[in-house]
Amino acid sequence: MLIKKPHIHVPYGRFLEFAPLCRENGFDLELYVTAQDMDILALESASGRNGSSFPLPAEKILKLLDYRPALSIHAPFMDLSPGAVDEKIRAVTIERFGKTLDMACKLGAKTVVFHSGYEKWKYSLRVDVWLEKSLITWEPLISRAKKEGVRIAVENIFEDSPENLAALFERFSGCENFGLCFDTGHFNLFSKLPLEDWLGPLKKHIIELHLHDNDGSTDAHRPIGDGTFPFDRLFRELKETNEAKDGQGIVFTLEAHNKEDVFKSLKRLQEF
Repeated sequence: MLIKKPHIHVPYGRFLEFAPLCRENGFDLELYVTAQDMDILALESASGRNGSSFPLPAEKILKLLDYRPALSIHAPFMDLSPGAVDEKIRAVTIERFGKTLDMACKLGAKTVVFHSGYEKWKYSLRVDVWLEKSLITWEPLISRAKKEGVRIAVENIFEDSPENLAALFERFSGCENFGLCFDTGHFNLFSKLPLEDWLGPLKKHIIELHLHDNDGSTDAHRPIGDGTFPFDRLFRELKETNEAKDGQGIVFTLEAHNKEDVFKSLKRLQEF
């Protein structure tokens, strides 16, 4: 399987801290933008200030990215719910998601990751309720992203089976800029099914992988191979899926939380 250079997950609000390391190593990047980041940037822009603000505005980020890395964006997710039954909650989610797409376009990012927001107990096992409301969120966002040349990847979080995600992607069958971000750590923590059963209905939709590990007890974001996730089986399953969707291929993102774990994951990914 062809594995392009992986993206390294970096919080947008701490990018200045990690910029020298990223530039020195030529890292491709996934920038994680929080709702607070967005609000700070909006206030700075409204006030006309352009000093040493944190987080940095897109223009300053771009100057630090003059080595031209490939970019993806991770959207805010805390408290947001794309399938919310409450229209006001869904409206805030749509606003946040739209602003994330704005940032992706400004930075030239080609993929944006959003959380699914599905929790089976919250929806009383009613995938149809979540799906109906989710379509209100995703349809206009997908349409706009397609015009901008951006792919949208929906990430599994609390799902213990692929049912809801398979139903979502079925509704957008043939939509080349919409797919799955398969998160290995979340699968390892929440899934009640074997990996092969999960990937069966979903692997054709994968456009991004979040690669990190844990022992099944907490979302520890450990390096590849420091937990119990079966990475050998994952890459074997995806052997025939090295060119996903519109030819851009699968984005491999390492979601380690410190420098040492990044390099450990890079080494182990090369071994695979």
